[in-house]
Amino acid sequence: MNRSLRRGMCGAMLGLQGVVLFLTGVVSIGMTDLGAGASLAMGLGLALLCVVAAGMLGRPAGYALGWLVQVVSIALGFVVTAMFFLGVVFAILWTTSYVLGSRLDEERAERRVLEEQWRAEHGG
Repeated sequence: MNRSLRRGMCGAMLGLQGVVLFLTGVVSIGMTDLGAGASLAMGLGLALLCVVAAGMLGRPAGYALGWLVQVVSIALGFVVTAMFFLGVVFAILWTTSYVLGSRLDEERAERRVLEEQWRAEHGG
């Protein structure tokens, strides 16, 4: 079992964020000057961007795309004001997932090495 916790945590954040971004497109239909088609396309496009980023998290480009999603989410506040707040909240969650997941992955790797050393020394 060698799955990355950072990848899982960041993927979960992007999944949740994709739902929120899609719903932001739905909500913007009545709240903005965008037409219904443009609002839905915006929401669906951003949700798809989250799915693509989550799928690419096995490569560094996936994380770069994830950071881009955070910037776009905050900038979406110029269209739907509530996204200034929600974008910052998701950026904080993304950053926490990225940093904490990295730390946990490092600690797991260190633990694995120490366990192997212990087994080698104790014949287990």
